[in-house]
Amino acid sequence: MNQKLLVIPSIDIKNGKCVRTVQGIPELDCYEYGNNPVQMAKIWRAENAKMIHVTDFDGAHEQSKRNYKVIEEICSSVVIPVEFAGGIRTHQDADEIMKTGVIRLAINSMAIENKNEFIKVFEKYGPNKIVISLDVFGEELMVRGRSKKTGINFRVFSTEMVAVGVNRFVVCDITRNGTQLGPNIHLSREIAELTGARVTHAGGIRNKDELMDIQKLIPVGVDSAIIGRSLYENRFPCQKLWRVAESGIFN
Repeated sequence: MNQKLLVIPSIDIKNGKCVRTVQGIPELDCYEYGNNPVQMAKIWRAENAKMIHVTDFDGAHEQSKRNYKVIEEICSSVVIPVEFAGGIRTHQDADEIMKTGVIRLAINSMAIENKNEFIKVFEKYGPNKIVISLDVFGEELMVRGRSKKTGINFRVFSTEMVAVGVNRFVVCDITRNGTQLGPNIHLSREIAELTGARVTHAGGIRNKDELMDIQKLIPVGVDSAIIGRSLYENRFPCQKLWRVAESGIFN
């Protein structure tokens, strides 16, 4: 049986509106499709998406919760799982965002800056609802909405997280994020092989051929891919893309 790659559209939110990002910096409104995140979620669902990834840039940079009502409306408007990232720093933050209806939290800064607090969250919700985002610059991890270097090697940290019980990473080479330079699939493969965990690749995907390259990594644990800018710029037919990816066969 052919293994299937899960293709996850990304909705990036700032000030209640959809934005596109370059290297993690929100800089362009998504006027081609409109800037309403709820409507975008409905569009991706209509295009046969099986999951949506939402990034809250106000939360990531300012720890603002101004977008939580929008997140809640997204969750109540679609019948597919919503993964959330952005600004989860405490146990209370995690509890509050989970009440909006999101199914999974991708945590970055808290796990690096406050490991004890992260472990409390992880022990409450477990590995199916808590995953780790690895925002990588060179070999170093970035935090705080990809605005602050940590000096921490991604290999060391990912190994530590597996020891805690984490079984999935969202992996992004931020130099490829939104730049249309192509995906760093070697990074995703390395983390999957190093940790034995599942990996969701994020960043740089431009076309169907690059998705095919990622699909070849399913046997080592890279089983899904988050796509943002390429979908908004209509670089390939979305509905056909998902049908093909879900079939497990790229022609």
